[in-house]
Amino acid sequence: MQIRNPHYFNAYAQLRKLTLLLICCFLSACSEQNKTKQILSIENQIQVVESAINVNAASAAELERLPHIGKQTAQEIVGHRTKFGRFRRPEHLMLVRGISDERFREMKNFVKVE
Repeated sequence: MQIRNPHYFNAYAQLRKLTLLLICCFLSACSEQNKTKQILSIENQIQVVESAINVNAASAAELERLPHIGKQTAQEIVGHRTKFGRFRRPEHLMLVRGISDERFREMKNFVKVE
């Protein structure tokens, strides 16, 4: 029968405690980071709503300030509005040639319809 070193068990127990502490700290930090991201997301949405561009009243130059909208697409929006009338919902921008679902999702927080 071999006698084990009692210091070995003590060091192993300390290592386990340290590992558990590190895991708890990591999970806590991740949780705080997610809360921070949610708060920033809400703040960004509030700022975006205040500065959103009304697509029914904006000129082509103003529409070009939207993300992923160039001169040609801005002209398409104005042309569509002239031909078919005002947009009833922001989602109706996807009816304009050149605005895909993906492109609309990237700019939906920057537009409004009044």
